[in-house]
Amino acid sequence: MGLIEADTILLMGVITAIGAGALSFLSPCVLPIFPAYMSYITGISIKELQDNKSNKIIRQLFIHAFFFLLAISLVFISLGASASFMGQWVQQLLIGDSGLFIQRIAGIFIIVMGLFIGGWIHIPFLMKERRFHYSKKPAGYLGTFLVGLGFAAGWTPCIGPIFGSILLLAAIDPAQGIFYTVMYVVGFALPFLLLTFFIGKTRWITRYSGVIMRVGAVLMILMGLVLFFGWMPSISGFLLDLIQDTWLSRLG
Repeated sequence: MGLIEADTILLMGVITAIGAGALSFLSPCVLPIFPAYMSYITGISIKELQDNKSNKIIRQLFIHAFFFLLAISLVFISLGASASFMGQWVQQLLIGDSGLFIQRIAGIFIIVMGLFIGGWIHIPFLMKERRFHYSKKPAGYLGTFLVGLGFAAGWTPCIGPIFGSILLLAAIDPAQGIFYTVMYVVGFALPFLLLTFFIGKTRWITRYSGVIMRVGAVLMILMGLVLFFGWMPSISGFLLDLIQDTWLSRLG
C-alpha cells in the first residue's frame, strides 16, 4: 500500500469518526435532553439558560461544558485504547488473513447498527438505558466531571451502537485506533460547545434529529458494506487516480 493510499484511508477513517461523534450528539437520545443536562450541571434553570445571555452565565456554561466533555473524553479514549490493544492481540493470534476476517465482522456489526439507528430493525436490549443517575449532583466542577463520567460510562440506545462502530474501527486498525477515538470525541464536542452558546436553538434542531439519524444510518450501512467486501483499497485507489488526474490536467 502506497503512502498516499494509506493517507487516503486514514482520512476516510477520520471523517467517519468525526461524523459518528457529531451523530451521537445530534441523536434523539442526547440532543433533546441537552438543555436539561446543562441546567442540571450548572444549577441554572432551563428558561434562564435560554433567555439570559449574560457573560457570567455563558462563562459558567462553557466551564461546566469543558469538565463534562473532559470526563467523556477520558472514558471514550480509554475504551478506544483498549479496543486497539485487543484488535492488535486478535490479529496476532489469528492465523491467515485476519485483517479481512476482522473487517468482515466489523462490517456486519456496523450494518446492523446502522439498520437499528435508522429504525429499520429493533434490538430490545439496546433500547435500555444504562446511564448512571445522580439524585443530587455533587457540587461544583468536580460534580460536573462525575456526571460526565456517568454519562459516558452508560450506554444509551443511540450512543452505544455508534461508538461501538468506532471501537471496531479501532480494532481493525490498531495503529490509528486511539486517533480515531479522539476524532470521535472531537466530533461529539464541536456541536456540544456550539449549542452551549446557542442553547436556545436546540428545539429547532431537535425537530430534524430523526432525519439526521436516518442519513447517518445510511452512511453507517455504506461504511459497513465497504468494510465487509474489502472495498476500501479500491475506493482509495479511485480517489487517488481522481486527484492525480486533476493535478495532471491543471499542469497540462
